[in-house]
Amino acid sequence: MFHGFIPGSRASIMLDIVAVAMFVIVPVMAWSIMQAKKGRYALHGKVQLGLGIVLLVAVVLFEVDIRINGWRHLAAESRFYGSLVYPVLMVHLFFAVSTTVLWAWTIIAAMRRFPWPPAPNAYSPLHRKLGLLAAIDMTCTAVTGWTFYVLAFMC
Repeated sequence: MFHGFIPGSRASIMLDIVAVAMFVIVPVMAWSIMQAKKGRYALHGKVQLGLGIVLLVAVVLFEVDIRINGWRHLAAESRFYGSLVYPVLMVHLFFAVSTTVLWAWTIIAAMRRFPWPPAPNAYSPLHRKLGLLAAIDMTCTAVTGWTFYVLAFMC
């Protein structure tokens, strides 16, 4: 297995890619939401769909890597391995799974209920609420993921 590229980390390349991707995805997601607030609905839709596809591919590759190579042996040296690593991972997985479901629901429902090019309609209020929940959930996924990464692979 090849080790990652983040200095001071014992993580794999795929773990590093996902950690860095989350640093990119959260601000791009926030920027995209701002575009919708400015009435740039088509740009917002394209960016969100692009982020969804990128995340889907990254998560599939990540899961394949974890199933083949594992991660515990890389985290075993952490001083938090026997205490905080697993509880933080469980919290992270809660957010990661709920984000996947919520974001997929938000994107698929938007694709079904908005015309192209997108324009506000009767579905807009619910979409805003789902989008806000998905954005909060994604941010929690990123924060708990980074916390897990630091505790497991850098401490």
